[in-house]
Amino acid sequence: MEDNSTTLGEKKKFYHKHKSLLKDKDFLESLGLSILFLIVGLVSTFFAIIYATDSASRPVTDIILSNIPVFNLDWAFVYGPVIFWVIIAVYLLVFDPKKIPFSLKAISLFLVIRSISISLTHIAPFPTHAQIDISGFFGVFTNGSDLFFSSHTGMPFLMALILWDNKIMKYFSVIASIFFGAVVLMTHLHYSIDVFAAFFITYSIYVLGRKWFKKDVLIGKVV
Repeated sequence: MEDNSTTLGEKKKFYHKHKSLLKDKDFLESLGLSILFLIVGLVSTFFAIIYATDSASRPVTDIILSNIPVFNLDWAFVYGPVIFWVIIAVYLLVFDPKKIPFSLKAISLFLVIRSISISLTHIAPFPTHAQIDISGFFGVFTNGSDLFFSSHTGMPFLMALILWDNKIMKYFSVIASIFFGAVVLMTHLHYSIDVFAAFFITYSIYVLGRKWFKKDVLIGKVV
């Protein structure tokens, strides 16, 4: 009986927590604005990739890629991030919905800054790289010309910083960031500088996000 009553109490607490957020005007306003920001980030990424592809020059040598063979890891490159983001989305929706507005705005800031970055650098992909056929929605945002800096590496690291107060999600995101960084190097789909710089740029984006979106930091209790 005690176990059943405890479980019922936890369910009620879970229900009321989510119900209260749906009535929280500040949360709903921040959520709506964060979705708008995300759309801006995705649109800027779309056009930046088109521009970078049309303006691509020649490839350059790389101390890592020039010394390792190409590995066929297309499954990890394509489906790995999908699995990662499904897990992150489920966690935020179910266990920590207050962090959703800040997470979306931080991701949007990441996308905009990366769009500017890939628009400034027009290096062609490394000559030897895995041939990955990506069609549909994902193909629009990943075609091999969006090199600097690596979103495969940076995005999971950004989530690690946002979810730093949860040990499991923090380590999961850090491991995912390192794993995807290794994948894009082994497939020669990113230069080593794209991966190396991603950690430093992403941390700077996180710091800027905390400074510019203070209201969302307070709502989500981001550490």
